[in-house]
Amino acid sequence: MGRKNRNRQRAQQNRDGRAEGKRSRDDAGWGAGYSEIIKENKLFEHYYTELKIVPEGEFEEFMEAMREPLPATIRITGYKSHAKEILHTLKEKYFKEVQDLEVDGQKIEAPQPLSWYPDELAWHTNLSRKILRKSPLLEKFHQFLVSETESGNISRQEAVSMIPPLLLKIEPQHKILDMCAAPGSKTAQLIEMLHSDMDVPFPEGFVIANDVDNKRCYLLVHQAKRLNSPCIMVVNHDASSIPRLHFDQDGKKDVLFYDRILCDVPCSGDGTMRKNIDVWKKWTTSNSLQLHGLQIRIAVRGVEQLAVGGRMVYSTCSLNPIEDEAVIAALLEKSEGALELADASPDLPGLKYMPGIASWKVMTKEGQWYSDWSEVPTSRHTQIRPTMFPPTDPEKLANMKLERCMRILPHHQNTGGFFVAVLVKKAPMPWNRRYPKLYKSTFMCALLDGVFYCSFSSVTVLHIDMKCSVCSSPPPPKKMKLFGFKEDPFVFLTEDDPIFPSIQAFYDLSPGFPKLNVLTRTHEGKKRQLYMVSKELRNVLLNNSERMKVINTGVKVWSRNTDGEQFGCAFRLAQEGIYTLCPYIRARIINICVEDVKVLLTQENPFLRKLGDDAHNQAKKLGQCRSDNTCVCVGYTLYVYICTYCIKTFVFYIYNKQNNCKMLPIATTFKIVRRQIKVNNK
Repeated sequence: MGRKNRNRQRAQQNRDGRAEGKRSRDDAGWGAGYSEIIKENKLFEHYYTELKIVPEGEFEEFMEAMREPLPATIRITGYKSHAKEILHTLKEKYFKEVQDLEVDGQKIEAPQPLSWYPDELAWHTNLSRKILRKSPLLEKFHQFLVSETESGNISRQEAVSMIPPLLLKIEPQHKILDMCAAPGSKTAQLIEMLHSDMDVPFPEGFVIANDVDNKRCYLLVHQAKRLNSPCIMVVNHDASSIPRLHFDQDGKKDVLFYDRILCDVPCSGDGTMRKNIDVWKKWTTSNSLQLHGLQIRIAVRGVEQLAVGGRMVYSTCSLNPIEDEAVIAALLEKSEGALELADASPDLPGLKYMPGIASWKVMTKEGQWYSDWSEVPTSRHTQIRPTMFPPTDPEKLANMKLERCMRILPHHQNTGGFFVAVLVKKAPMPWNRRYPKLYKSTFMCALLDGVFYCSFSSVTVLHIDMKCSVCSSPPPPKKMKLFGFKEDPFVFLTEDDPIFPSIQAFYDLSPGFPKLNVLTRTHEGKKRQLYMVSKELRNVLLNNSERMKVINTGVKVWSRNTDGEQFGCAFRLAQEGIYTLCPYIRARIINICVEDVKVLLTQENPFLRKLGDDAHNQAKKLGQCRSDNTCVCVGYTLYVYICTYCIKTFVFYIYNKQNNCKMLPIATTFKIVRRQIKVNNK
């Protein structure tokens, strides 16, 4: 048979779906061509049966829970002033409708709050996507969740991953480091806690979110941007060697130590089997053995940069003590009393967990067990390390109080598996007893043509043990290697920048407006976007530009609108920066009533004449109805801000996900102003 005939026959078979042993895609479903993953792993069951991390008599229940799909969990953004309104809408409208609903003769289980999460701001539900599509009511509920998620009011986040940020006890003044942050659900939670007081646009604290994967850093940026915070910086470094940063304090350069550190390390992920079913067939003990060293290095780097009195939360989505208690024990032993394992159980009173264990064994992927380092043959020393075993000294082991660690098992509260431990730093680490020294360039040796020259000597000098034989200074630092995309620079504006006078006059910025915190992303050419960061992040950026790779920071507050120059200001407000700017803008404010809000949100062409007389008169006073920028306030103390353009007779919305407004065609010159809408909740 010729090639053409064979191809023709194959095409006919694909159309008819009658080829032997084959089915069309429509018949087979989306899983066509893939064998179903069997949720079974004998080595996994044998390993955890032997370790006895599950209470006696509960192992079958534990395994059954691991095979069940993980319920979806949502968290309402707690720092937004309208969080209570969103919760009220969910409970009174959507959840009540779901309670008595039946789909295909099956009663739908209504979403339930997580008992241990404060203020009922986190809920879980077993509703699958298949069920959501079968009911118009459920589909409406789903659309509401999607809309609020895009706007940053709701986050989809696994229940157990909400635990570490809660245990950090974040306060607005804290300097926070998230060492392995992507994809960013925990980072978003940290930002929310930092902004617990919405009346303070610039908290004294900040979050530096790091990830080693350059591409995953952009997922992190996407998560952080939903919250529109000027106090977040995303950086791209290996967490085990993340650079020590400097900052100016009282006119002197100092070392930056963090008040809070989240150390959610890479792990084997066997606690995620309910959602990542690939783990069932890929799991072996060698995964934990390979990651153990990296986990210790990251944790050690974390405690080195932690301030004395600060808290570091170490967490994994693994149940394996090699990745959990073994790492904590190694840290405590290395610290020589500088670290203490805190009892975090009172912080989350409704959470069910198992205390950490003080005895465990190590198993190879072939199934061979070792109870002590002395039993490990020399041939295995590269795979199995002494830190993988519990301390042999009973007194030292008892003083560590490993029972204060918390292991969350899936069958106790219908969650994923998780491990978390809270460490408090009581003193500098023993290898850092002396305060880190800041070497000035005048005392640094120079590297010329591969040869070191000391600043005190004109001759070649030797560097022994990383110190100069003449001045005892370290060799000059190597130039940082950058991976991934080359980022645009972060350039801060000066107070006398020619951009400011027109903006200052147009918006009547208050004298307290922090001009020095405004930055752009270009050295040359027109400045198209203006961003703002907090004073503290500006300090960090200016002192560490050559020391770290910054992916993103700040919140966009103004965008260039060239046509607006004829009205005196070439920059319009950006929707994402309106919360940051509002405390400083004193001009071009229009107060409107609830009926005006309805016009703006429901009319496709919101004519100015459709607004109330009071709002119309205020618009006229702005001068030729040039433009409006809107801040909407709905509810008791609820503030939602919407940016709009206005010309002559129309008000045009800028597209923004915060309020799902439409983008209307704009072909005329506009300016942005601010309108504040206050609505009484009746």
